[in-house]
Amino acid sequence: MSQDHYCVLGNPVEHSRSPWIHARFAELTGQTLHYGRQRIELGQFAAGIAALQAEGYKGCNITVPFKFEAAELAQHRSPRAQLAGAANVLSLRADGLHADNTDGIGLVKDIEDNAGRPLAGEDVLLIGAGGASAGVLGPLLEARPARLVVVNRTHSKAVDLVARHQALADRCGCRLEAPAIEALDGHYGVVINATASSLSGAEVPVPASVLRPGSLALDMMYGPAAQGFLNWAAAHGAQGRDGLGMLVEQAAEAFALWRGVRPPSAQVLAELRALL
Repeated sequence: MSQDHYCVLGNPVEHSRSPWIHARFAELTGQTLHYGRQRIELGQFAAGIAALQAEGYKGCNITVPFKFEAAELAQHRSPRAQLAGAANVLSLRADGLHADNTDGIGLVKDIEDNAGRPLAGEDVLLIGAGGASAGVLGPLLEARPARLVVVNRTHSKAVDLVARHQALADRCGCRLEAPAIEALDGHYGVVINATASSLSGAEVPVPASVLRPGSLALDMMYGPAAQGFLNWAAAHGAQGRDGLGMLVEQAAEAFALWRGVRPPSAQVLAELRALL
C-alpha cells in the first residue's frame, strides 16, 4: 500500500458517513490516507480483522453490532475501552490490536460544545444498555451530572452496566441508577437514546413524561433513522438533536489517535450538515 488505509466496519455499514468525514479531516490537516467501508457478516468479525491486518491496514472504526467483540479481540485496551467493555476504534499495530472507545468523549463534546448544554449538575436519562450505552456512560459520568439514570427493556442489562460504573459514579459525585422502565419517574434535562429503536422504526421505549420543556433529547442515530425520535421530542416541547455531531466528534478523537493531529471538527460538522 502506497498510503495508509483505514475503514469503518459494521453490519449494516453502507449508510456510514465516516469515509467522507475522515477524507475531509485528512484534507484539512494535510494527511495522506484512504478510508473506506467494510461490511462484515455476523460471526465473521475476527476473520475480517485478520484480513485487514494481512492487508496492512492501520486502523478501523467499529460500529453496530461489533463493539463488544472488538474489545474482546484486542490484546491492548485503553482504560475507557476496558471500563466500557466495548470499543469503537481499533489501531492495528505490530504488537497487536489496540482498542479504544471515543464514543463517550464525542457525545459529551457534542452536547457541551456544539449544543451548548453543560452536563454538570444536570439530570440525565440514558436509554439502552448495549454497546452504544457502554461506550458513553463513563465520559457522561466524568462530566459530573447530578443524577444519571440508565433504563433498558431487559432490566438486568442496565443493572449490570450501572454496577460496572458505580465506583466511577461515586468518585464523580453522581447518583447512578438503573430502575425498571415501568418504574421510571420524573423528568430530565438531557435524554439520550442509545437504543436501536430508531433503526427499526420502533416507538421510543420511554414515556414522554421524562421530557420537560426545553429538555435536550438526543438520538445517537442520524438522518432518516433519527427522525421518529426527533419528532417525538418536538411534539413534547423538547429540543431534538441527532447523532451527527457525536459522529463527527468521535471520529475526530479517532483521527487524533491514529494520526497525532486534531482535525477541525466544528468546521467539518457544519459542512456535513449543509451537505445533508
